Amino acid sequence: MALKITNENYAEVMGKGLPVVIDFWATWCGPCRMIAPIIEELAEEYDGKVLIGKCDVEEGDEVAPQYMVRNVPTIIFIKDGKQVDKLVGAASKDQIKAKVEALL
Repeated sequence: MALKITNENYAEVMGKGLPVVIDFWATWCGPCRMIAPIIEELAEEYDGKVLIGKCDVEEGDEVAPQYMVRNVPTIIFIKDGKQVDKLVGAASKDQIKAKVEALL
């Protein structure tokens, strides 16, 4: 299951030493709902290897600006504490998985 990332737990998530994938989304966003099952599947598939989480932009209003998130869905790929890739808009499982694999 994808980890819920909030303003409160963001530092803890980033301090775990694993690559991190953050899906920035909003409840009113149709494309966000389309990719939600993909994010959940990948979170299970990469459990223990990559931290995959979801951050509601309305709740994570301190986290989203750090990555200049202006549109949702936006998926940020982080390795060694630095953003290494980004996907904006709905994407296929294969597209997202390829970027997750590049983190390993």
